[in-house]
Amino acid sequence: MPCPHNEISIVQRSQRQSAVAAAAYQSGEKLFCEYDQEVKHYPEKRGIAHNEILLPANAPPEYADRSTLWNAAEAVEKQWNSQLARRWVLSIPREIPPDQYAALVRDFCNQQFVSKGMCVDFAIHDKGDGNPHAHVMLTMRAMDEHGKWLPKSRKVYDLDENGERIKLPSGRWKSHKEDTVDWNDRKYCEIWRHEWEVIQNRYLEANNRPERVDLRSYARQGLDIVPTVHEGAAVRQMEKRGIQTNIGNLNREIKAANSLMQSIRQLIKNLKGWITELGEKRKELLAERAAQEATFLPNLLMKYMEVRKAERSDWTRAGQNRGTAQDLKAVSEALSYLRQKGLSTVEDLEAFIESSGESAADYHSRMKSKEIRSNVIDRILAARTECKECKPVYEQYRNIYFKKSKEKFKLEHPEIARFEKASAYLAKHPDDKDSTKKELTQEQATLLEEIADLKTPLTDIQEDLKKLRDIRYWVRKATPGTEESKELPKKQPLKEVLQDKTDEQKAQRTVPAQTKHQKQDMEL
Repeated sequence: MPCPHNEISIVQRSQRQSAVAAAAYQSGEKLFCEYDQEVKHYPEKRGIAHNEILLPANAPPEYADRSTLWNAAEAVEKQWNSQLARRWVLSIPREIPPDQYAALVRDFCNQQFVSKGMCVDFAIHDKGDGNPHAHVMLTMRAMDEHGKWLPKSRKVYDLDENGERIKLPSGRWKSHKEDTVDWNDRKYCEIWRHEWEVIQNRYLEANNRPERVDLRSYARQGLDIVPTVHEGAAVRQMEKRGIQTNIGNLNREIKAANSLMQSIRQLIKNLKGWITELGEKRKELLAERAAQEATFLPNLLMKYMEVRKAERSDWTRAGQNRGTAQDLKAVSEALSYLRQKGLSTVEDLEAFIESSGESAADYHSRMKSKEIRSNVIDRILAARTECKECKPVYEQYRNIYFKKSKEKFKLEHPEIARFEKASAYLAKHPDDKDSTKKELTQEQATLLEEIADLKTPLTDIQEDLKKLRDIRYWVRKATPGTEESKELPKKQPLKEVLQDKTDEQKAQRTVPAQTKHQKQDMEL
């Protein structure tokens, strides 16, 4: 299935990032950065299948050179915390031919970005490991008709009800800033994600592929599925080396629970459809003499035995005997199961399926809350580690009095942003403020055990529904006019045919020998 991965980020100078370095990384080229006077090169980067620059009509032709474009984009940004470029990482469906990867990304970029005046630099990465993806970089400023960079924002004076400027006590006019372009509006994140979904599906359809991409969250799709936890590079490397981690164990439990619930939902859906079908056929059965008996499951199963025996009328005798023995064993086990569950009529079966669905939903709901809490504990522990590591640098930052010196110190120390981000997450969970690491770890271990315990009854429900699925097939065969009853008689399995031929050959070899002995007796 196509991967829905779609990641958007901003190249920020405050994080000691460089647009030239980002362009060098995704293109695999060696670029010189004029801002810090350093050569940006990543020789270890492999799998770059294609790179290309797309320009709007008003952009200078020299911007077709990657180094010129991004050095110009950085040169116009003067602030220490300037946003230099927008970056996207887009997963490409591997179901479409590789020679269409570039065309897919090019069409999307031209429609959504170049048409609005952005310069686009994209590269296709494909190492042949089943993970083709595109890196896309976008400029943050618009250009005028002469190809000159425009300001990101402008001053707009506030007006009163009479359309006059509002004067402040300081003597200045009241004003505010407005963006010259709305590219930073959050609505575009949703729009662009949706358009990327649409164009991928168009290419999949053009290649006659049945797969489709949906970039909405599970909740927005109306799916009761627990999302897995982001693992990160460190956890993935540990798992790759065979070292189990808490996050890895949690994700395995989540995937197993989601797969189990999906199987249960599908079984319940099919069984409910069958109950509806059987209810319609019951109206016809009521016109018969044995209508009341026909609604009992044991009677229907015995009728199935008769139907199967009639279907095997053209089989060999050995094949008929084996088939009857297998059916008798299966039906006997089914009857024993029905007695154990107290199911004798179709109404009992319908009520049992309904209660099984409710029980499965209840177990899954309890598992979901525990899995979400385990995820929160992981993030709390990670945030505490970040705060502990970055706190000394953050304390130095707080003790700086002068604004410019403070800004310069923050630019040079990314630990400050990491500390602020971790602190903000911890502030969202004040109830866990006084919990120790040992207490949280123990709580998480208990949650994982409870999740595993809840999975056991779900597995039992799944097994029950699988048995009912077999019973459904047999009852359909015994009910005139239903789907299975309309099927042609099944052919005898090839293995049984070969076995029958072997038995016949043995019988033929035995008969002449007996005849010879009989002749000798007659002569005597």
